[in-house]
Amino acid sequence: MKRELAYGAQSLRSRATVKLAAWSVPEILPTAIYGVAVAKATDSFLAGQVWQGIGWLGGLIAAAGLGAVGARQVYGRLGDLVEPVRDDLVRRVVGGALRSGDESAVARLNRQVEIVRDTFAGLVMVIRSFGVTLFGVLAGLLSLAPLVAAFVVPPFLLGFALSLAVLGMAADRVRASLQADEELAASAGMVFGGVRDLTATGAEEYAERLVGEPIEAHASAERALAKVGALRTLCFAVGGWLPLLILLAAGPWLIGRGVSTGTLLGGLTYVLIGLQPALGTVMGALGDSGLRFVITLGRILDVTQQTEPERPLDTAHGHRVETRGLTFAYGPKAEPVLDHLDLSIPEGDHLAVVGPSGIGKSTLAALICGMLTPTSGQLSLGGVAPTELSTAALAETRVLIPQEAYVFSGTVLENLIYLLPDATTTEVSAAIEAIGAGALITRIGGLEATVKPADLSAGERQLLALVRAYLSPAPLVVLDEATCFLDAEAERQAEEAFAHRGGTLIVIAHRITSALRARRILVLDGTQATLGTHPTLLKTSPLYQDLHGNWTPTPPAPTAAHPQPPAGTPPTAPPADHTPPAPTATEDTSTASRHHLAAGG
Repeated sequence: MKRELAYGAQSLRSRATVKLAAWSVPEILPTAIYGVAVAKATDSFLAGQVWQGIGWLGGLIAAAGLGAVGARQVYGRLGDLVEPVRDDLVRRVVGGALRSGDESAVARLNRQVEIVRDTFAGLVMVIRSFGVTLFGVLAGLLSLAPLVAAFVVPPFLLGFALSLAVLGMAADRVRASLQADEELAASAGMVFGGVRDLTATGAEEYAERLVGEPIEAHASAERALAKVGALRTLCFAVGGWLPLLILLAAGPWLIGRGVSTGTLLGGLTYVLIGLQPALGTVMGALGDSGLRFVITLGRILDVTQQTEPERPLDTAHGHRVETRGLTFAYGPKAEPVLDHLDLSIPEGDHLAVVGPSGIGKSTLAALICGMLTPTSGQLSLGGVAPTELSTAALAETRVLIPQEAYVFSGTVLENLIYLLPDATTTEVSAAIEAIGAGALITRIGGLEATVKPADLSAGERQLLALVRAYLSPAPLVVLDEATCFLDAEAERQAEEAFAHRGGTLIVIAHRITSALRARRILVLDGTQATLGTHPTLLKTSPLYQDLHGNWTPTPPAPTAAHPQPPAGTPPTAPPADHTPPAPTATEDTSTASRHHLAAGG
């Protein structure tokens, strides 16, 4: 119960709570003044001062109008306080379901989250109203007659304190009742399901004992819960009725001490119209909605906290990529896209991943970058699973540029230094020159010009994203077809820039030339993963032979870096393929072990 109450208290620590409390202040005035107004009006009428008495009652009506204005604003601020609680619970439930595959999360999302939100809102309003009433009544009693307050306030606070003590007991007994009910349902279902066999074998007495114990346990739990209800009635009697009885019994004594009849009537008004209804409302809310809130929230937190990951790590030990038995499928019943992949990508490597469309290349990139969690097996980035790294640690370790490059509205410079905000002018200029984006940036209007993403082509957006990635402090760069909208020459310049930048480069290739520039090549073909160099794969991989043999140069697409030549211009021969160096003794040129792939992903 402490955990659930702590969650509720934490949710109240917001600016919305301050606004809610501020707009509750106007409601204190009518609460504080109605006892005083009744007392003054009564004494005025008894003294024959009719208009003065009417004036006091008119002031009470005016104060009530002011309180109504505050109440209207309070309801407007309630959503600002309650909706963030609902959003947090939805994130917990959805996150837990995604991590665990728990299908019962739908019930928590649709029903239990709404129960918590509604009961939380109701509790906030009831507790707020109780606080307003208590503060107003105390202020009114002290201004009316401190002696009357001394008779009224202590028993009221005693009854309220007793009700809070009973609340903890009630929560425990409600949980016990629910557990007993579940055990009874399970036992009864088992017996009813085998009733024919029990009758045939004469095992009725055994069945009676089997069901009888849960029935008795459930009845005992219900009796214990009923006793709590009786205790709540006693608490209300102490806090709600005892102050009234004490005030009536002490009435003659108070009048003998100079307390007027109107003042005594005003004190009774505070008890009957203020304290007693407020105590009854808050006890009913805490005993009903409060218990529903605690128990339902407890079930959500129990499930979601079991599946919450440990605190993310703030650093990785380098950026070496290792996979052992890596398997991933898009759903519990789907065929695996990657199945038992063993792969090692040392620091400083330049790896190209090739294969038919939809074979799992982008899935592998997303797994390496921590955007997906393996279904089974192990994947480490710098000795740590990418999903266990904090967002900041991931950003400092790897950078991923997908096929659809993202450019946001803002200046060119803001787009380029997004991953390195403190980049110097020299660093930015060097990155632009290395990638070959100078002509594009000049056309846009320079580094301080405003970027309008809709006015840029897909290739131009890719150039800006490539410069941004080049400036990133991350040593591991993953280009997932990040140059597919550039022509062959612009692609060559960008990939060679990253290769000479230092660190590790992984290229999800859409042109065979990307593979020819790489130090090693990983071929995914749907049945196995083959890792090696260009000369080796030409001998060992039929798919790679097909990919290489079927590739023919195509005219470059127009881009900011290399526009389409005018009509009638003689075509130029494509640059000669670059032959990679021969593999070192430590390079893996064999087929990756135990790896099977299915189309998709």
